[in-house]
Parts: sequence; structure tokens; C-alpha cells
Amino acid sequence: MAAIGYARVSTNDQDLALQRDALAKAGCARVFEDRASGVKADRPGLAAALGFAREGDILTVWKLDRLGRSLPHLIETVNALEARGVSFRSLTEAIDTTTPGGRLVFHIFGALGQFERDLIGERTRAGLAAAAARGRRGGRKPVVTKEKLRRAQALLVQGLTVREAAARIKVGKTALYAALARVAAERAAGSPPDGRRNRRPGSD
Repeated sequence: MAAIGYARVSTNDQDLALQRDALAKAGCARVFEDRASGVKADRPGLAAALGFAREGDILTVWKLDRLGRSLPHLIETVNALEARGVSFRSLTEAIDTTTPGGRLVFHIFGALGQFERDLIGERTRAGLAAAAARGRRGGRKPVVTKEKLRRAQALLVQGLTVREAAARIKVGKTALYAALARVAAERAAGSPPDGRRNRRPGSD
């Protein structure tokens, strides 16, 4: 069984010495390091530590936030380690999954993470239901609103190109093309099959 350390700071200006000393004191003969933000997914040092760990080893960090980008990511990482027979220890929070108490803490974390996801889902569904009751539909608002489309059509009548009109109303050229095509299709769908409007009797 070996204690493997992992240390991380967010910027090159920060010092890893405190974490190195704490991990060495905890018996970590090998320490992997990253200088990267906690929210960054690409962390070569962490990937190397996870790849180096073998069954029976203990991955050790100075503090929980050194390992996980978020609570769900932290739980996912520790669960993946446990599945491989690798334990986890955080020195600051005194969490050690080699002990029953440490495993209980992570089970609680997992339950809290699921509870948080359930709450978010419930709030989202409640918000959509309330919006529907007020006559609104979920989803993103159209980029080219009716007002912007009206302005674009006026600019096109004045002789501007679609690119120029799109720049004036601050939307993408592709989005404006799509909106204009949609309007044209709707008008075509509402016209008689021969392409002529209904004529009054005797107008021929």
C-alpha cells in the first residue's frame, strides 16, 4: 500500500510548498502536481496520479477542493477510485475512506449531490409549468425578433444587402437568412397553388 499525493495551485504565482510539506508529512513518497484552475478539466498531474494509483493505494490531497472541480466531480472521482480499490484521504477535512467514518461522509456527499440534482430538476419543471400556465413556452428566445426582422426588411427595401442589414440589427447573417427564408416559406404556404391571390369576380 502506498500513499500518493496530489497538489494543485491555480496560478504560476502561487506556491505549492505548503501542500508538499503536508503531503510529505502524511507519508506521500510520490506527489503529482498541477498549476491550473480548479474548473479546468485538463489537468495532466491529476490524470497521471489517477493512472499511477494501484489497488490498495491511497490518493491523498491537502484539501478537497484541490481534487474536484465541483461536488459532483469530486464524488465521481472518488467513486471511480473506490471501484479500482484505491482509497482517498483529504488532510484538512480529515476524511479517509479507509475508515468507516470516511466512507460514511462520502455516502452523505453522494446523497447531497443527488438531492441537489433532484431539486434543480424539480425547480426547472415547476418553472416550465408556471411559464406554460402564463402562456409562455420554454426555450431560448429567437435571435431575430419580430422587431429586428421588420427593421431588416425595411433596410433590404432601401437597397442594403443581407450582410449589411444583419450588421445593422446586430444579428448573424445566417440567422437573418434563416428568418427571411422562414417568412418566405410561410407566405408561400398561405398562397393558392397557382401562386395567385384570390381574385374578385370579373377582374379578369
